[in-house]
Amino acid sequence: MNQELDFKNNFDKTRELIGYRSRKEMTPGCYAEMGFKCGLEVHQQLLTREKLFCHCPAGVFQRNGQYDAELVRHMRPTMSELGEYDGTALMEFRTRKNIIYRIKDETACTYDMDDTPPFPINREALDIAVEIGLLLQTNIVGELHITRKQYLDGSIPTGFQRTAIIGIEGQVPVSDRIVRIIQISIEEDSCRERSDIGHLRTYVTDRLGMPLIEMVTYPDMKTPDEVAAAGQYLRFLARSTGKVRTGIGAARQDTNVSIHGGCRVEIKGVGHISWLPELTHNEAFRQKALLEIKKILNGRVTDPKSWKASSAEADAHQLSLDNPVIRVAHDKKWRLIAVNLPEFADLLSFFMQPGKMFADEISDRLKVIACIEKPNMTHSEAFAGVGLFSVLKSKDWEYLKKLLPLGKNDAQILFWAEEADVATAIETIQERCRLAFDGVPNETRKSLPDGTTLFERVLPGPDRMYPDTDSAPIPIDDDYIERIKERLPIAVDSRLRQLRDWGIPEDTYPYLLKKNIVWIIEKIIRDFNLPPRFVGTFFGHELRHLEYRLAPHNPFKYYTVYGLFKFIHGHGLDKAIAQAMLPDLVINQQMVFDSVLLDIGYIKRSRDEIQALLPPLRKRFAEIKVSKECCAEVDWLMGQLRPMALGNLPLRELRKMVDEEIGCA
Repeated sequence: MNQELDFKNNFDKTRELIGYRSRKEMTPGCYAEMGFKCGLEVHQQLLTREKLFCHCPAGVFQRNGQYDAELVRHMRPTMSELGEYDGTALMEFRTRKNIIYRIKDETACTYDMDDTPPFPINREALDIAVEIGLLLQTNIVGELHITRKQYLDGSIPTGFQRTAIIGIEGQVPVSDRIVRIIQISIEEDSCRERSDIGHLRTYVTDRLGMPLIEMVTYPDMKTPDEVAAAGQYLRFLARSTGKVRTGIGAARQDTNVSIHGGCRVEIKGVGHISWLPELTHNEAFRQKALLEIKKILNGRVTDPKSWKASSAEADAHQLSLDNPVIRVAHDKKWRLIAVNLPEFADLLSFFMQPGKMFADEISDRLKVIACIEKPNMTHSEAFAGVGLFSVLKSKDWEYLKKLLPLGKNDAQILFWAEEADVATAIETIQERCRLAFDGVPNETRKSLPDGTTLFERVLPGPDRMYPDTDSAPIPIDDDYIERIKERLPIAVDSRLRQLRDWGIPEDTYPYLLKKNIVWIIEKIIRDFNLPPRFVGTFFGHELRHLEYRLAPHNPFKYYTVYGLFKFIHGHGLDKAIAQAMLPDLVINQQMVFDSVLLDIGYIKRSRDEIQALLPPLRKRFAEIKVSKECCAEVDWLMGQLRPMALGNLPLRELRKMVDEEIGCA
């Protein structure tokens, strides 16, 4: 237990060593001192009828796990035209994965399975991509060249993704600065992963081939909050066209992070823009921790190239079988392998991210490359509460250390695996430890909702791209570009200025822009001469709240609100009645407006009819009043008359009427 406490103290001490602070404690100056730089890759599905290179329907999804057939594939790398292999492809090949595709006839065809060549590119998708490229102020290419990008993780059955650059070198205004755009590309989406356990990975093919754009920025964001702001702006920009898909999985973000002395690390599959600040903040400190480990190791080892781990097989019967992981390994007849890491003392328990230490970096790679499911190892510096590491008894480590050649500054790992995975696991452990001498490895990491990340694969290189010989170049002439320019929506920054000029509360902006409903607000204001602030808050406060509370899974047709105000205007009703009618419409969008009025108990009354109710109500108040304050009578009368005035008389006029009646005006 004392040893556990020592390593917990080391974890806390190394956290302090790298100066880890929460995001709230950081300032822009702190990030500048670290050399924080970040870029974004925003992927957005396009709202088309068909997929990108075939005539299968887009946006039709397999439900309840139903499928018509299964296909099995084994991926292998191919050499580039320069005679080289991509590092990611080689890593995936080492995993020896069996890839299963579950196919529904309705959503996939022989093109998806690489049995027939591609059809010509979907022109509807191309038009949308060029439109968004123009909104990004990129230079649209004169000729579209389709290339192949290798994907050996099995997410695309062909082993590659067809992709093409639409435009280059653009820019967008984010907050008070400019974020530069490297390029926008159009590409086909990948399969949806259903499971990934051991050497078996399963996909469904309904999403495969759907048109997708990728918007790539330069690393111009200097703080985590700027990353989120840029992500929001690009999302709003794409949605302003009204031609992109919405909902879970329709938009995904990847982000690239580096600091001084580190290197570009890509965080993949960020499902929510709100995750970006915490993810990029933690990655910056993770890189700082790895640079500190590099410094320590190179101070201990004079010749890093000669560094080598040693390993030996352990006998489960010599270990404590009451330990659950040892018991499982014994029962499944897995091999137990002890590994000695020279000069790694106090480094396995080195702080990396909240709740993660350096040993997690090794465990992640054992899961991904050697395909050993977690928990897949423990180590000599494990303690309860951090990582999925079982804490072995002291006598177990005494036995294991006798199997290995030990030095004073060494650390040890014990992992368990099937026979076929042992060699890959040893190789993976040694490879990750050697990378520690160089600091921050180039890699792609998977995002988690808590703001931390896991190793996913080594970072792809340029050798994964090559021309698609099945697709001819497509000319994009100036007349075509000019025709698309004529229908461009209003720019996001112009919409933001418009909302500010209207006096609409800023807390409504993300909802209004995300839902792309500012144009509806504009039309309501113009056609029915309504106050902009009233209409904006009606959408951004009233409707947003009711959507979340009453129909969180029922997509609302926002143009219904235009019809509502048209009905109110046409029947001479006061605008305030819209708030009473809205809940019924959110629950049942098919409900006719006349029926909604009946449901809320509306009765048409003139101003004189409402005013005639004041004397008997005042008499009633005199009988029941508990306060002689004038305001008490006003409040009571307003409460009695408000339901009768709703839709018939503006509430401020009702208040004026009440004040005049009782002499409080």
